[in-house]
Amino acid sequence: MHISSLAKMDYFVKKYLAQYADKALKILDIGSQDVNGTYKPVFENDHWEYIGCDMVSGKNVDILLKNAYDWCEIESASLDIVITGQTFEHIEYPWITIFEIARVLKPEGICCIIAPSSGPEHKYPVDCWRIYPDGFKALAKFACLEVIEAFVDLDGKYLDDSDVWHDSVLIARKSIMTEDQKDAFQIKNAFLKSMVG
Repeated sequence: MHISSLAKMDYFVKKYLAQYADKALKILDIGSQDVNGTYKPVFENDHWEYIGCDMVSGKNVDILLKNAYDWCEIESASLDIVITGQTFEHIEYPWITIFEIARVLKPEGICCIIAPSSGPEHKYPVDCWRIYPDGFKALAKFACLEVIEAFVDLDGKYLDDSDVWHDSVLIARKSIMTEDQKDAFQIKNAFLKSMVG
């Protein structure tokens, strides 16, 4: 986990979650396996439940997903916060993943997604994307998420040279949907999942 990514997740927690320091929160980290560090320390709070989730078992993985695009292990509208960092560039179909994030968030739940906007290829096992704020905004809109903030760090300097990634950040909220909107969301999500088997 590079320093620039940890700094952005720390920013998210301080700016958007500090007001919930005394509230019970369920927080899901997508792509949580501890390869070279995790976000878990950033979410240490006696009232918060941090849950690590990944496609590969290992340290810091509580839920092992069987399918990258159909998280049947996780109930709909069951999580307050969903985070992921340095994962979206490795996902072949992030427009399906953003739908799963929206599905598992409770109404008014918040997600924070961090991904590089530049940097060298680094397959794990694939390296598909570099994402700019407009790309994140488009993904959020596609999944019916309200953008709170989207930005890219082009000027940060970090001791581990992680500024090479110029991380982009999306912070978005799941709006309260009408029954018709929920039905449309479910149909769209099912259709997307069917496209990848």
